[in-house]
Amino acid sequence: MKPSSRSSPQAPPAAKAAPGLFGIAPATADLAGAARGWLAHLAGERRAARHTLDAYHRDLCQFLAFLQDHLGATPDLAALASLVTADLRSFLAARRQKGTGSRSLLRQLSGLRSFARYLERNHACRITAFSALRSPKQARSLPKALPASAARAILDQGSRAGEERPQWVLARDAAVLGLLYGAGLRISEALSITRADAPIGGCDQISVLGKGGKQRTVPIIAPVQRAIETYLALCPYPLPADGPLFRGAKGGPLSARIIQLAVERLRGALGLPDTATPHALRHSFATHLLSRGGDLRSIQELLGHATLSTTQIYTAVDTKRLTEAYLSAHPRAR
Repeated sequence: MKPSSRSSPQAPPAAKAAPGLFGIAPATADLAGAARGWLAHLAGERRAARHTLDAYHRDLCQFLAFLQDHLGATPDLAALASLVTADLRSFLAARRQKGTGSRSLLRQLSGLRSFARYLERNHACRITAFSALRSPKQARSLPKALPASAARAILDQGSRAGEERPQWVLARDAAVLGLLYGAGLRISEALSITRADAPIGGCDQISVLGKGGKQRTVPIIAPVQRAIETYLALCPYPLPADGPLFRGAKGGPLSARIIQLAVERLRGALGLPDTATPHALRHSFATHLLSRGGDLRSIQELLGHATLSTTQIYTAVDTKRLTEAYLSAHPRAR
């Protein structure tokens, strides 16, 4: 394989975030300072993505607002240290009443537990209430992969022939979607690629930074390379080497929302379900590789999963597909 023109990709946007600008309220000065230090730790040492920082900041402020009503005073470090498990259960119940689902509650608890560990290490503030709290149970849903024919149709520019969009925009979207299905990238990973790292001119692999700042190298198949080359030939904007590869309609960095809207339009044109999303193309990449005999450990590396257990869920998807095929085709199954 011919490597990318850079030995390592740029630092993710999270590393450039400014957690100190986050307002922490309601909270006393000592607690607010500790919270900003925690967010800075996540951004710097843990290299958390910006959307992760935003979610943890929002979750913490919701928790502090609950505590202010629940305790009748502005929360401080001492108030956190005196919490009991019943206080946390009351918080979860309050969030449930506002319609928060199990997945969001699990994320919120994960962030709060992370904050509690940070306080114990750095501020001698131990919150024992979390140790006795059971996390909400959540049914594990299977990834919604697309049939191979549907995935190919989404990537086909001909599927959008009726749209009144510039050809370079259609080519751009096809290149981005090609990276999701052809290389299993997350949409944020595809949009973080710089012009210098574009896998073209015989370069058939690329290095990307995934969740937690974990770097991995993924192969880029020839059709995806050609899609990127087509986009580059049509793009009307200058593309500096250190700038983003994919540009929006006005020349700025391309937003993930634009790609999501493009797929929404395609869903209507192709008659696909609501589960047909950009991220479903990444699920389809893994599922289709596995169904063709791909090695689970290799798929784990390609997807950038930290543990094999995360990747193993695709074995359930493939088993479900085989069972459905058997039940629909075998003469004795009816």
